[in-house]
Amino acid sequence: MQKIKIVTDSCITIEDDLTKALGITVVPLSVMVDGVLYSDNDLKEGQFLRLMKGSKNLPKTSQPPVGLFAEVYEKLAEEAEHIISIHTSHALSGTIEAARQGALLSHQDVTVLDSSFTDQALAFQVVEAAKMAQAGVDKETIIKKIDEIRAKSQLFIGVSTLENLVKGGRISRVSGLLSSLLNIKVVMEMVDHNLQPVLKGRGVKTFSRWLEEFKVNLSDKKIMELGISYSGKSDFALRLKEQLSDLVSTKISVLETGPIIQTHTGEDAWAILVRYE
Repeated sequence: MQKIKIVTDSCITIEDDLTKALGITVVPLSVMVDGVLYSDNDLKEGQFLRLMKGSKNLPKTSQPPVGLFAEVYEKLAEEAEHIISIHTSHALSGTIEAARQGALLSHQDVTVLDSSFTDQALAFQVVEAAKMAQAGVDKETIIKKIDEIRAKSQLFIGVSTLENLVKGGRISRVSGLLSSLLNIKVVMEMVDHNLQPVLKGRGVKTFSRWLEEFKVNLSDKKIMELGISYSGKSDFALRLKEQLSDLVSTKISVLETGPIIQTHTGEDAWAILVRYE
């Protein structure tokens, strides 16, 4: 039986208990707030948002060092024949390139994969891979399954301001959105590593209008799992869960997204992550 270990990065949004139960290794990114560097793993729920709201400048995120990835791979290789390392989209972070360099430096059998997503859509792939690894499934079958999940996933994000995304360079001022209207409500979908605007407008009714259309689009689809993430208050995320609960038979996880994603989305953002059968 081959022993395979699964690695990911802290852009994933997942319960700590689940990562421990499945033996998933999460390599942390870091974030600097007014000159103070914090490891993503050290920040507790709600703590980062308070730091960001009180900071003079937009926090800066950093990918894990290449050497850290090499150390992680070398350590895991002591008990594993193969390592599958699944990471947030290269369009959002340089983490996957650091992982690739770390794999070369470690001289271990590491397969590095770009999830094309982040947050709970990244978790869809990581969790399934870890379950299969625990069951003794071979590397090629796990990688094929990850590819299948990626092709059957969608990520939608709603933000209440574009300011952080523009300042952080994650969207262009000319990506179909008017740069002078940074405080409009915007819903975007992540397609081929890029955030594409789906709907924009003023007021929370923008999000409600999109939700009604989204529910209609999902009504004839078979959903395997659905996750909801949020930055700031959980009120709207819980409302989303209530509205969507009759469309999926499995539990909908509602989780606060991590500091790295919150840096880019700002406060009062939310995401819906869908995996289809």
